[in-house]
Amino acid sequence: MSLKDWIAPARTALLLIDMQVDFADPDGGLGRDGMDMTAPLAAVKQAEALAAAARKSGVPCVFVRLVTHEEDETKFLKEWKARRGADGPPLCREGTPGADFVGPQPQARELVFSKKRYNAFAGTGLDAALRGLGIDTLVVAGLTTECCIASSVRDAFERDYHVFVVSDATACYEPELHAAALEALKLNCVGLITVAEAHSIWN
Repeated sequence: MSLKDWIAPARTALLLIDMQVDFADPDGGLGRDGMDMTAPLAAVKQAEALAAAARKSGVPCVFVRLVTHEEDETKFLKEWKARRGADGPPLCREGTPGADFVGPQPQARELVFSKKRYNAFAGTGLDAALRGLGIDTLVVAGLTTECCIASSVRDAFERDYHVFVVSDATACYEPELHAAALEALKLNCVGLITVAEAHSIWN
């Protein structure tokens, strides 16, 4: 089959992961910590065009975000953060600007799922919702490639979804890490496409 068949609107959802202030805005948590936001901001802009094309073609846009709460800070997580020397303020706290979306914004009746860790499928009900829509293929954009994107698409593959990661609508804070993550995912479980390729098919 051609790419046009693989990401046909009747079978496909656009999964938008963790495009939030704390991850992608210079004034968010990681931006204030000195992370280079150049690549995330570029990916967010590309994702806006991608979401517009998906909506025009009738492809559902499904949003996933990280939302943290103090009560979710388990002993394990506290020890893990201490081991890494991560002693800054928590990211994407419920009710704070850092948890807000940047780039594509959910529209009326579009699905939004909140997760506690990396994987978009873990404890969110995402899988059941996608199955209910008759979806067997995911086009994935968001942040960051080596972390929440990788965790989510590997799980999607294990659940028998066809997965296509949009290489220029995903990003890491280090370009070389982004490239390496894409290559590893391509080798094992996903196809790689660009915004232009998806746009040409969905329009």
